[in-house]
Amino acid sequence: MTQNYDLIVIGEGISGLTCASHAVRAGLKVATLEANLFGGLVLNVNELDGYPGAKSGTDLASGMMQANAEAGVTSIQEPVAGIRAAGGGFEVAAGGTYGARQVVIASGARLKKLGVPGEKEFEGRGVSSCADCDAPMFQNEEVVVVGGGDSALQEALVLAKFCRKVHIVHRGSRFRAQKHFTNYTTAEPKISIIWNTTVEAILGAKMVEKARLKRDGKTEEIATAGVFAYVGLEPNAGFAPSGIGRDERGQLVTDGAFETSMKGIWAIGAVRAGYSGLLRDAAAEAQRVAEAVRDRLD
Repeated sequence: MTQNYDLIVIGEGISGLTCASHAVRAGLKVATLEANLFGGLVLNVNELDGYPGAKSGTDLASGMMQANAEAGVTSIQEPVAGIRAAGGGFEVAAGGTYGARQVVIASGARLKKLGVPGEKEFEGRGVSSCADCDAPMFQNEEVVVVGGGDSALQEALVLAKFCRKVHIVHRGSRFRAQKHFTNYTTAEPKISIIWNTTVEAILGAKMVEKARLKRDGKTEEIATAGVFAYVGLEPNAGFAPSGIGRDERGQLVTDGAFETSMKGIWAIGAVRAGYSGLLRDAAAEAQRVAEAVRDRLD
């Protein structure tokens, strides 16, 4: 039997949780669908600025989930397989089938893989994407962090609290991160920076033992017990209807009100083309869409 809602929000990251919060408080019957752990990529943010009462991304997401549950949002932990128009609204196929008058896609993005030999094979055996989760397992070891943005530097700083040495491998000659992260990183004696370099392969037997690096056309191998990659994002949009436009990176194209080319399906946050990457913008987009959905359904 199909369960019906005024609004289904796909994704329980900050965009999705914020949208659901505003919508349920506007009197709509709301459900959120999430394939993985609630919170999305904000869970990787160990030091959160601008959110009183929430020291980390985990604190923020946990508080929002609890508030939404208390307000009446139904949380469904199932991966979405597809969305189709039905009966003047939509059917969302997941573990079950759920009806909605409107749908908001807030499924966010996932960390890009390096795409090098050994990365998949050593997942969970030295290859990781969460320093907060796994750093204690690398006590007094040497590890490699790949990337040059905020996430890479934040994770390197977390790892430096546990590891003997943290090598940041960056393909550029300067970081893209905010200045304070750059300052903290360059001042940390346990962190070394390897500029203009890429990782070509991850090597080992049962666990990660080495990383093969390429710089100036030459390769070298360095000893490492772990590899943490933060080299950008790709959208979680595979389930979205093919009729919705996408940009060259696969993000969903919307109009200025964040509605896609399929009327009644909206997209916000990191899954959307043109998203700034800032949490405050994710929250602002979510509120605007919740208000737009409420007005349309009145």
